Amino acid sequence: MQENGFESALKVNEGVDQPPVVNPYLGNFYKKNRTRLLTEEEYVNGIKAGNTTILSQAITLVESSLPEHRELAQKIISRCIHFATDSMRIGITGVPGAGKSTFIEAFGSLITNKGHKLAVLAIDPSSEKSKGSILGDKTRMETLCNDPNAFIRPSPSSGSLGGVARKTRESIILCEAAGYDVIFIETVGVGQSETAVHSMSDFFLLLMLAGAGDELQGIKRGIMEMSDLIAITKSDGNNREKATLARALYKNALHLFPPTDSGWEPTAVTTSSVTREGLEDVLEIIHKYFELTRANGYYLNKRREQSRYWMYETIQEDLRNRFYENEVVKSNLGHYENMVLEGKLSSFAAAGELIEKYNSTHKHNI
Repeated sequence: MQENGFESALKVNEGVDQPPVVNPYLGNFYKKNRTRLLTEEEYVNGIKAGNTTILSQAITLVESSLPEHRELAQKIISRCIHFATDSMRIGITGVPGAGKSTFIEAFGSLITNKGHKLAVLAIDPSSEKSKGSILGDKTRMETLCNDPNAFIRPSPSSGSLGGVARKTRESIILCEAAGYDVIFIETVGVGQSETAVHSMSDFFLLLMLAGAGDELQGIKRGIMEMSDLIAITKSDGNNREKATLARALYKNALHLFPPTDSGWEPTAVTTSSVTREGLEDVLEIIHKYFELTRANGYYLNKRREQSRYWMYETIQEDLRNRFYENEVVKSNLGHYENMVLEGKLSSFAAAGELIEKYNSTHKHNI
């Protein structure tokens, strides 16, 4: 072969003809239907019928940042809130390595075997740099994922705890309308996310790992005070003795806290997701908690307080978003930030002037 007057050992064979496409319109059909939004009625009817595909699509609308998606999502939620069941919302958190996903799969299978329908809403931590998220909970819960009475939905935290918390609460309403009577809300880990999850759950379960040093170190008192039950995981084999000791330590620690408003006395148990030991005990304790709180009125009062809390949280988030999306604020934000960094203006003065600019544009719009 000659190329530019030089001999070349490279020889390119002619390619074979491509076979004809069976349906040349298939690609366009797929693209159109993949992005097509259903009507409000179709979403509501599909959710009420327990259609998990439509439920997933509705949750995607809830998580979307597009205004038209958010508007449609709010209409769907407003209709579905009337169909929400008298469910058990269980917040689950734990220290890293406690085996949250393994516990949820084993405990979730026990719950579905008892005739319940379970929805698992898992908040997956996002990268602060790339904002990407692995969303690997489904790969870690293969058995539960294939259970027809279970629905697993991982959601990226995207660095915004408040936004995720609000979207998770709205997703709970959709899941309950779809007939799921037990909702697990799994958090990122021990940290500030627990406060948000506690504000949307009825029962708070803390998973702890024995044999990791001082049992009461590295965990905030506030998280233990929020806990209705502490489960020591991986209580099997050589770890059983350590788990038993850890349970005694946590039981003693829980007795030092003030009485709960619910009248419930938190306790600690040992569990094993491998041998299934202790899982029935956890379920029995949860049922006793709901029997007590429904009888003394705490269950309903807490739900009402949570609704009020999320009304104010939603107002604050909406006002914050409107402020930062304002064109005048966006065009001046960098300038004021540089003024603060250069020491030419205090943080408080810069914030005050930006708010003043926002208010002035808002007045003009009115």
